[in-house]
Amino acid sequence: MKTKPGEPAILLVDDEEELLFSSQLILRRAGFGNVLTQPDSRLVMEMLKEHRVALVLLDMTMPFLSGCELLKQIKATHPDIAVIMVTAVNDLETAVSCMQNGAENYLVKPVERDRLIATVRTSHELASTRFQLDQLRLRLAEGTLGNETAFSRIVTASPRMRNIFLYLESVAPSRQSVLITGETGTGKELVARSVHDLSGRGGPFMAINLAGLDDTMFSDTLFGHLRGAFTGAERGREGLIRQAAGGTLFLDEIGDLAPTSQVKLLRLLQEGEYLPLGSDKVLKSDVRVVAATHADLKNRMENGSFRPDLYYRLCAHRVELPPLRQRREDIPLLLAHFLDKAAASLGKPCPAVPPELSRYLMAYRFPGNIRELEAMVHDAVARHSGRILPLEPFAAAIGRDLAASPDDSAPVKRCPVCPFGEKFPTLKDAENQLICEALRLADNNQRLAAAYLGITRQALNKRLSRSEQ
Repeated sequence: MKTKPGEPAILLVDDEEELLFSSQLILRRAGFGNVLTQPDSRLVMEMLKEHRVALVLLDMTMPFLSGCELLKQIKATHPDIAVIMVTAVNDLETAVSCMQNGAENYLVKPVERDRLIATVRTSHELASTRFQLDQLRLRLAEGTLGNETAFSRIVTASPRMRNIFLYLESVAPSRQSVLITGETGTGKELVARSVHDLSGRGGPFMAINLAGLDDTMFSDTLFGHLRGAFTGAERGREGLIRQAAGGTLFLDEIGDLAPTSQVKLLRLLQEGEYLPLGSDKVLKSDVRVVAATHADLKNRMENGSFRPDLYYRLCAHRVELPPLRQRREDIPLLLAHFLDKAAASLGKPCPAVPPELSRYLMAYRFPGNIRELEAMVHDAVARHSGRILPLEPFAAAIGRDLAASPDDSAPVKRCPVCPFGEKFPTLKDAENQLICEALRLADNNQRLAAAYLGITRQALNKRLSRSEQ
């Protein structure tokens, strides 16, 4: 049976089938979902052709082909695969020699459970990271996505977003956590869902916002509780970790997590273990954590409100989503998308868009980002009754911020702050220059020019009439 897309496999090779079975069971219980076994050394190379393998645990002494011979073959044809040699005590010298020939590490039989898990985890993570970096280099060089559909929820034509997609596609199959940062309203949960879709994980995507949760609520929601764990707990409850088994757990606003809760989350990430409320039985979890925040976690580490060890566990892979003002080319696309969505939800025909609306919106900073634009569009569609969408609801929502909050990333040409020669202009001359520049930027659209100037259209008309006299 071939490996499904997702986490690279671990292959155990040993002629002792009972040992293979017990080792496979230990690793699966430790959270490694894709563990293959092969008792016949002659079939190993064929298996490596059929499966995407990141790590091989190779017994030194086997019939047909020895571990040393297999190591040479593996490294000759699959140099990216990590190999751990498993040896008896009297083979230590040979094991060290194998490490000089490319083996990653060695284990001495009988292998203790914790030693096996720790060694495999370290080597597997390194091998997976190397594979992801190779994939990322390939994707960036080609500029192509292997799975466009996974990002279909995200409306964008931004090259910066495209590079983020390429990176996420490369790291999505990893078991490591992903940290998504960015301002409120930039689409962090949509990106988290895309990571889950690309991961190849068969379990569900579960999401929770951690803002406002105290430690008891956090523990109960994530870890669950047993019957009688606290007053009023008349029946047991499964936590989100259990519900998301084999899938992805999305933790939004991770920066707001209480210090005591941070310790519990760190244990989950480090050991793959958690304790339901009222229980003394430690449970294992193979859930993959994706976290998001709008906060500056490095700053919170410095002031002592966020644990550094948790931060570095969370940001094994990290992306920062740009605010809408840094991807203004997406505003016309998002406008059309939200118009269709709002019209459908309100049962109205989709209105025509005045040509100046996109330029009007592209001059605004959007502190609330995509979420703010969606709310504006929905409100405007709800209010309109004609064939053409009016500008007034947008002007009312934006207010004077359009003129009062200029942004360097806006794709419009700005006049110099003080474009004067030797003669300093009068106030009237300066006003006329500003009006002329606003009209130029607005392609002589008086409504848009008035918005640039932070005045009403009627006030602009009065000034134009006065200047013509």
